[in-house]
Amino acid sequence: MKTYKEIYLWGREKLQAAGITEFELDARLLLEGICHTSRTDLLVHGERELTEEETLQYQEQIEKRSSRIPLQHIQGTTEFMGLTFQVNEHVLCPRPDTEVLVEEVMKNLHDGMGILDMCTGSGCILLSLLHYSNDCTGVGVDLSREALEVARENERLVFGEESSDAIAFDEQSLQELSVDDSLSVSWIQSDLFEKVTGKYEIIVSNPPYIPTKEIETLMPEVRDHEPHMALDGKADGLFYYEKIIKESPAYLPGGGMLFFEIGYNQGEAVSRMMEQRGFREVQIVKDFAGLDRVVYGTWA
Repeated sequence: MKTYKEIYLWGREKLQAAGITEFELDARLLLEGICHTSRTDLLVHGERELTEEETLQYQEQIEKRSSRIPLQHIQGTTEFMGLTFQVNEHVLCPRPDTEVLVEEVMKNLHDGMGILDMCTGSGCILLSLLHYSNDCTGVGVDLSREALEVARENERLVFGEESSDAIAFDEQSLQELSVDDSLSVSWIQSDLFEKVTGKYEIIVSNPPYIPTKEIETLMPEVRDHEPHMALDGKADGLFYYEKIIKESPAYLPGGGMLFFEIGYNQGEAVSRMMEQRGFREVQIVKDFAGLDRVVYGTWA
């Protein structure tokens, strides 16, 4: 039998040899997830022996991580905005940078507002906004049915109850799922605004924004294991911004706001598109690294 410290050192060495940048952290997090321990156990209880089942499970997970499967996919969950979300190969893993987008929306979010989350993916943006607000309603839109199924599971995870509605996959169910006072959140499978109805005080989106030719240069964890549909922003990475900016005014009341997450070099282009379409008070917000990360504006 191997001890807690011995198996950790083995896992750390395997991940380092595989070229994992954060090999120490990942080796520890995988071990803690299996053994239901904390980081202090490595120091205080490093000599305790693992069971055979724990050892085998850890070895299997280290092998998966060595093949560049994302840590979040192996564990099945990740943290975002202080909440736990399920993730898998059908959705992007929530990034800390996206918390900047949520925080900017929250500064302008008031009780009872309606929120539309375009390209919702795991639902982490919309569900975080609903969790930290009062009496707001939300609609999450995505083209991927598999992504919306993950979002529904996350609704249950965040709110701790059975979902009150199903995903709208056809015109009949879409009519049944119009937002009203009895629902806090609905999910619609739609090609952008194709099946969306109504108006929303807030539209928020983290759309695909990686130029097609750059996808092959991404880290293997992203390039090989996250959905290309959620990454590919077409030739210049601006395709979905242009479409959402063009179509969103029909779904915003006067004074409604549109928020985007953007790539580090897209701030000027996206803000210019918004201003040309008639949005005012357009702002660019930087992330924790000092890079452009969010653009938002108000519909006149």
